[in-house]
Amino acid sequence: MSSSSPTTEVQPRFQQLFTGLEKRFQSTTLGSDKWYILAITTLAAGPDPECADQLYLHLCSQPGNSAPSERQALVRRLREALFKAVPIVGVCRPLEAILSIGKVEREEDKDYTFTREGWQCDQANHDRGAAWMQKLYAQNTSGTLNLFAAHKDFSWLSEDITYGLFLSDRQVLDDVDTQLVVLPGIMSQNLPNETHWHIRGTRRLGLPKEEVQVIWDCVQLVAQFFDVKLNKVPTVEQVEYDV
Repeated sequence: MSSSSPTTEVQPRFQQLFTGLEKRFQSTTLGSDKWYILAITTLAAGPDPECADQLYLHLCSQPGNSAPSERQALVRRLREALFKAVPIVGVCRPLEAILSIGKVEREEDKDYTFTREGWQCDQANHDRGAAWMQKLYAQNTSGTLNLFAAHKDFSWLSEDITYGLFLSDRQVLDDVDTQLVVLPGIMSQNLPNETHWHIRGTRRLGLPKEEVQVIWDCVQLVAQFFDVKLNKVPTVEQVEYDV
């Protein structure tokens, strides 16, 4: 087998899923490089994270991802989405997803950059995390953190690790990309409170209600693909009063 082509073909059912997600995003102003951030996150959060290789292979077959430099840029975005998914869905599922991608990567397409090298849990990290949390939660920030007044390890975890180490880093993914990890990752687990908070937070970033609805619909589409019921999460309309 020549090293110039992947060793695995994309299964038709995954091809149909990814095409459907991309088509829905085309009705938004989010751009052509956003839908697959939602896709990789929902795959990692779902019952079969190993199928992340299907998304990678699908994307490698698309125009603009044929050269090694383009595939390296692509995998940096997928890898960062999976890394940011860690505090949302846990460590092991994103590990399975990135390992499955690694098995089908060509050697010349691999990217050896390391974004968190030298990271410190210092004041600058805390400030970055707090600023990003404030952007999403605004007037609800203090009240949300106060929910953990008797469990301060969790408020520290939120500010310094979840938001500081993971979510506020902008070396690879921007604000909207990051919410396309967080909201779909939370919603995929059928979690009502945090889904409410992050529908609200995504709206507070300036995304129109109609575009947040597309995100909500796409998460449901992936859940249906895996026969997962998301029956506890609020709708976009139910959260709108709180924006």
